[in-house]
This record gives sequence, structure tokens and C-alpha cells, in this order.
Amino acid sequence: MGLEIMKRKLFSELSPLTYEISIKKNIFQRKMRDFIQQEPLAQTKTDELLAVSVYKHTSLIRRKLGNTDLTLQENKAANLKLAAPKVSNILIKPNETFSFWHLVGKCSASKGYKDGVTIFNDAVRPGLGGGLCQFTNLIHWIILHSPLEITEHHHHDGLDLFPDYGRKIPFGTGTSIVYNYLDYRFKNNTKNTYQLIISVSETHLNGELRSDNEQVYSYHIRAENEYFSKENGHVFRNGQIFRKCIDKRTGNLLEKKLIKENHARVLYDTTNLEIRATH
Repeated sequence: MGLEIMKRKLFSELSPLTYEISIKKNIFQRKMRDFIQQEPLAQTKTDELLAVSVYKHTSLIRRKLGNTDLTLQENKAANLKLAAPKVSNILIKPNETFSFWHLVGKCSASKGYKDGVTIFNDAVRPGLGGGLCQFTNLIHWIILHSPLEITEHHHHDGLDLFPDYGRKIPFGTGTSIVYNYLDYRFKNNTKNTYQLIISVSETHLNGELRSDNEQVYSYHIRAENEYFSKENGHVFRNGQIFRKCIDKRTGNLLEKKLIKENHARVLYDTTNLEIRATH
């Protein structure tokens, strides 16, 4: 007689009630951890721009994401317009940590947030405040071009959910956020003060990092060795992401560091992809 082994469900997967209990537990634990650690979080803002522009990036708001409902894209635009002013003009002083959720706060319908695109259990579905991961994606890409230290970063690891559509930055540099226990954080371990400037136009989310001093180094992020492979009937997207640190005065390469290795299962139609045979 064969023995069937069943995967035991997590407490959060038992019912909608246990899921809500798990969420509240995670939120409470993060608040307690922040209280105990007493880490100085950035919260000072100024309309006066710091002297030096370190790096700028813009991100198209309405993007073709497979067959997702276009209404969710419009709602995402509305959510970004609400969240952007919460972050814009923030100063990150020496020894301070930037926390996305500390500034933005919890999304709610009473604040005007709408259902946008969220990723849950490896699937796309509507969720209140959905689309704000595009905000942290933008911030993450900007911070990668600076000496600031990323201290908390989660991403949709292991899955390639949508075909490329006007991709500007390498696959695998995205972020995943959930209030407040999946945060995006970075720390200023330098002697300079930094400032994030964020704005939302009709079509784009715009971001800029500024500083009170000229930067000694420049940073370049590139994807290498990218290809699709087929393994056990599934298609995977592979590649490596490197960050180069350049001395701006001499032009010398100081460091080339592997910051991400991708091996993500493709969840969309792979008919037109060039797939490398694996042995």
C-alpha cells in the first residue's frame, strides 16, 4: 500500500481568519523590533534641494503586464500619486536609515488608496495599495547607484511573471513590499547627507537622489550571461547582475561585485523565446 505524504499547511493558510492573525502578528513584531532597536529613521524633510544631483531615473507607470486589468494600472497611478509626497524631499542624514513604510504608512481606502496589482502566492491579484512596489523598485535602482547601504530588500524571487515590455533595468532588480514587515530600507554610513526627490507625472514616476557633496565614486549596474533554459518541462530565466564601482577622478575600476544571480521560472507564454538546450 502506497503512502501519500501531504505538505503541511502553514497556520496562515488554514483560513482567511488565520491569515489575518498572521498578518497582525507580523506587523506587531516589526513595530516591537523597531521600538527595541531604536534605529534612527529618516523623517526630516526640506523643500530646499541639496547641491549635487547623484542619480536620476524615471519609470513608466502604465505598463503592459501580461493580461492584467488596465483598471489596476489606473489605480496604481492613483496610489503612486498618494504615496510619492510622503517620501519626496526626505533627508537621509549620516547614520540614519530610510524606511519606506515608516514614511508612507499603512494604505487604506479612507486615505484614498485603490486596488492595484499585487503578487500573492506566486499569482497576480488585486490588492489595496497595489503597485507601490514600482515605487520601491525605482528607489532601489537609484540607491544601487550610490554608496548608501541597502539593509532590507525583498524581491519576487524565483519567478518571471511578465514578458519584457520596454524594460530599462535588468530583470531581478525589483522589490517586494508588504506593510510593514516586508520593508525597503537603506542606511547612510557616509559623512554626507542625501535627499530623495520623487514626483509623479501623467505618465511617469520620477526619482532623483541628491547630496550635499560631490561623489567620489560612480556605480554601473549591468546584466551578464542572460539566457532562457528548459529544465524538467519548465522554462527558466537565467542571468547575473553585477555592480561596478568606478573612481571618478581616475576612471579606474575599483570593484566589480555580483549582486544578484537569477534563476526564475517563466510563467508566461514562452513560444517566441530563444531557449537554450540543457544537457
